[in-house]
Amino acid sequence: MVSKTLTGFKDFLLRGNLVELAVAVIMATSFGAVVKSFTDLLLDVIGKVGGVPDFSQVSVVGISLGAFLSALLAFLLTGFVVYFFVITPYNKFSDLRKKDEPEAAPSTEDLLAEIRDLLKAQNERPQP
Repeated sequence: MVSKTLTGFKDFLLRGNLVELAVAVIMATSFGAVVKSFTDLLLDVIGKVGGVPDFSQVSVVGISLGAFLSALLAFLLTGFVVYFFVITPYNKFSDLRKKDEPEAAPSTEDLLAEIRDLLKAQNERPQP
């Protein structure tokens, strides 16, 4: 019984999608650090050009909004970095790669369906 349980546990751990998910989490964590450092770099550049606003003392009706506004600014800037420096170049690269790939041959099912439709159309025509 124990051997079967351990075998099941081993199968669970070595299941392809679980391993892929673990690798994705590790890569995402690492990539998150890269995006954060690039965002910090952009904040430094913005600070040198026009000054980064300090939201730490902002409050409305005695409720401090500084941390929220700082987090919101960091979120928007991170989204900007991801979209314009990751997603846009990746989409352009994917489009270029798709142009270079040969068109896929039709599947057997597609060819058989085409033959069936041609025979059906031929049989429906009036015979002379």
